[in-house]
Amino acid sequence: QVQLVESGGGLVQAGGSLRLSCAASRRTFSSYTMGWFRQAPGKEREFVAAISWNGGSTIYADSVKGRFTISRDNAKNTVYLQMNSLKPEDTAVYYCAARAVKLDTRDYAYWGQGTQVTVSS
Repeated sequence: QVQLVESGGGLVQAGGSLRLSCAASRRTFSSYTMGWFRQAPGKEREFVAAISWNGGSTIYADSVKGRFTISRDNAKNTVYLQMNSLKPEDTAVYYCAARAVKLDTRDYAYWGQGTQVTVSS
């Protein structure tokens, strides 16, 4: 079992930046692929970014490529999502997730409670 707690959400103007953090409870955090997802009102949850267990590989949704960066610090059991050049369409609840196998965009077993990101125009 992995418990995940997100933080860092908030209200920001378009063009601004935010950094989300996700702290994991498990000491074997370094063995998990970590991902970020988001869900806007009235829409399905969608994949945003993911990072392999050692940080060596990352994947991004086309909508955030070049603006968002996922990273991790295994010594701190934490994964980050740096979000730059934010747009109103980035407004959503952002979720951190973990999966125990290879890097992928789906089939994540563990989820955080989410953190709200609101981008004003």
